[in-house]
Amino acid sequence: MRRRFVIEAVMVATYGHLLVPSRPVDYVVPYSSIAELYDMRDGSDPVMDNPDDDGHVKMKINELIQFFEDSLNRKKIEKALQVPWRESAPLLLDENIQFTVVNAIDNAQYGERFDPIETELLLTGMKLNIPLLSDQFEFQDKLIDAEVPVQVYDIEDFEFAVEEGISSVDLEI
Repeated sequence: MRRRFVIEAVMVATYGHLLVPSRPVDYVVPYSSIAELYDMRDGSDPVMDNPDDDGHVKMKINELIQFFEDSLNRKKIEKALQVPWRESAPLLLDENIQFTVVNAIDNAQYGERFDPIETELLLTGMKLNIPLLSDQFEFQDKLIDAEVPVQVYDIEDFEFAVEEGISSVDLEI
């Protein structure tokens, strides 16, 4: 069974270990975070502090963009974009990794505390009842402070999340 996680597209390009999971995973990605990849690739601002790392990550971002622009994948994404909150058909990267693109819609419910992409991530996790993967401590702290009913794993705990995770029953105790 595939483990599902809501994640920003750029994190898949940034953290190589996400591309070699020990079990099959489905990365659920709000469309707005795919659109953000173009800004990161084409912008003059570095994605990483180290120039070598920055070049490597920008190369991976470009590969991910090419994957999403593949004609079959693009058709699946375009179909999902026709209706709010529609999920695309699975976009298969390999036998262990698939992506699902969600036409997430930002709303004012959390808009004052979170930026638009953060809001779409947390709303997607809530709506689909799946955990988030994040590398941003501030975002994780804001989720806890705002008592947002969504599970979040730090990117460093990815293997634990894939192998064991914490069930919703465990959270009720």
